[in-house]
Amino acid sequence: MIQPISKLSLAQLPDASIHYIDHFLTMAEANALFEDLQQNIPWKQDPITVFGKTFPQPRLTSLHGHTQDPYTYSGITMQPHPMTASLRLIEKKLKQYTEKDFSSVLLNLYRDGKDSNGWHADDEASLGINPVIASVSLGAPRFFHLKHNKDSSQRFKLLLEHGSLLLMGGQTQHCWKHQIAKTAKHVGPRINLTFRKVFRSN
Repeated sequence: MIQPISKLSLAQLPDASIHYIDHFLTMAEANALFEDLQQNIPWKQDPITVFGKTFPQPRLTSLHGHTQDPYTYSGITMQPHPMTASLRLIEKKLKQYTEKDFSSVLLNLYRDGKDSNGWHADDEASLGINPVIASVSLGAPRFFHLKHNKDSSQRFKLLLEHGSLLLMGGQTQHCWKHQIAKTAKHVGPRINLTFRKVFRSN
């Protein structure tokens, strides 16, 4: 059973370091950024292969960074676009809040409830050990699901709201998986920005 979890209970999850800040951006900031990113980001829909079958990803994506280093996940290699003014604004606020440096941001546009992101962890070797992932949500709220890799009783969901920040660090990506599930409910578009530091392979 998937249990709703409060932002205060996140700190008690085993083998994880997760914090949720519901008003990371003001409503005015969040509204303006959502409109700008939805209209001006070069969104695309990459094909993804699962269990030998290839189909369009159920969402739109775009990668942006400070370098030209590509980022590979789930068999997809993305080439980064330059950071836009809006992305640099969010990054600056993240730096002030987290004191962390990020090199790139992966954007996901969920157009409606049919768009999703299946169970996965941000544990690619290029992210290093115990990566810090800063996830900013804009637009329609969607549930963020978590499940522990070894303890099947540890399954939770958290509603990610417009203008919020979810910080994941420590062992989270090695011990937990997460997803944005499809929903039959009518929901509007949502943009998720996951800032991370990508290390060059030797």
